[in-house]
Amino acid sequence: MNKAVIKQIILEQKEEIKEFSQSKIIERKVEKKARRAVKDKLIKIILGVRRSGKSVLAHQILKDKNYGYINFDDERLAGVKANDLNDFLEVFLLLNEKVEYLLFDEIQNVEGWELFVNRLKRQGYNIVVTGSNSKLLSKEMATHLTGRHIAIELFPFSFQEFLIYKNFKYSANDFYLTRKRASIKKLLAEYLKQGGFPELFNVEFKEQYLRDLYGRIASQDIAARHHIKYVNTLKEITLYAMSNFGSRITYHKFKNIFEIKSVHTIKNYLEYLEEAYLIFLISPFSYKLKSRLRGPKKIYAIDTGMINAIAPRNSPDTGKILENLVFLELKRREKEIYFFNDYANNEVDFAIKEGVKIKQLIQVCKTLENYDTKKREIKSLIKAGKELKCNNLFIIAYDEEGEEKVNGKKIKIIPLWKWLLENDKN
Repeated sequence: MNKAVIKQIILEQKEEIKEFSQSKIIERKVEKKARRAVKDKLIKIILGVRRSGKSVLAHQILKDKNYGYINFDDERLAGVKANDLNDFLEVFLLLNEKVEYLLFDEIQNVEGWELFVNRLKRQGYNIVVTGSNSKLLSKEMATHLTGRHIAIELFPFSFQEFLIYKNFKYSANDFYLTRKRASIKKLLAEYLKQGGFPELFNVEFKEQYLRDLYGRIASQDIAARHHIKYVNTLKEITLYAMSNFGSRITYHKFKNIFEIKSVHTIKNYLEYLEEAYLIFLISPFSYKLKSRLRGPKKIYAIDTGMINAIAPRNSPDTGKILENLVFLELKRREKEIYFFNDYANNEVDFAIKEGVKIKQLIQVCKTLENYDTKKREIKSLIKAGKELKCNNLFIIAYDEEGEEKVNGKKIKIIPLWKWLLENDKN
């Protein structure tokens, strides 16, 4: 590639860094982990959905370092190959021969990038890469980086980060103050509707922004990257998947709905959506691996604001919205998540596994005011707790708190806002 063009792009992108560095930036929850990782010579891979703040995080952890930067999510760099990458290194050294750190943004756009990055690591460079495709962590993409990289996943703002950006301060003692609780719940309602994409704070037409972002991920990050022939079918499947958050699905159900001949095609499409961080699929918990792999999956979306923006309904199911939010928080807390369903169809929303055992069972619901709802949620928790030998039982409701004792088992009921603001004590 022409080195003069590369130099122009690098210098222009450097000016863009100065612009966004002057905007409001908060410390992300994973930032401490990322800063510790920078001190290590292992390759740092920051992953997450497009527009979740990966680039900002990368620049923040490198801002006091001598580093070179290139963003491959630039139309002028379309078609760059792995054998072109050494030209970028040469230009970096011409501009700054003492460069020690290298930041490659959205590097999944360059096929074969891992071989080049691995070579730079051997030459002593400290490297950070970002990508909006989880395949960067898969076996085939990480083959050459095995044991040589640290993965950091970044999601849109958590509720805690949302409050920090809003300059809303609170302490545990504030939870007992009526006025403070009311303010927290008001902000939670806003967060549930808007979601956590950082750029939304500076956008007037928020739903349009989210629809455009969703469309770009579906059409460019998925359809174009995977050379999908039937783009409209992919978009329909994407919309159906995003709209069925919190529901159980099977590949055969999708196959029948969209009249696609091969179930493998459906499986591939859903895997592409997962790679782009639009959706997540979790398996039913079973001590039998075969049951986990073959059982129906539950599907969740990347952001409640995006759900509200694209879901084809007047009012998305509030209970499932809350469930989706709890799922995302569990992902941020790096939990191993399953759901549980027994032969009598008693379902528990989340079964959290640590080691070989289930350490926590969680139900999520809007309210327990209805007697039948409360009875059903408690019954499922008790049955699952007995079968899985787990006594750490929780119900997360929108705004209810208390404790229930049934057959010697204790179930803690906690408000969603309080659970979200706790520092992963449970």
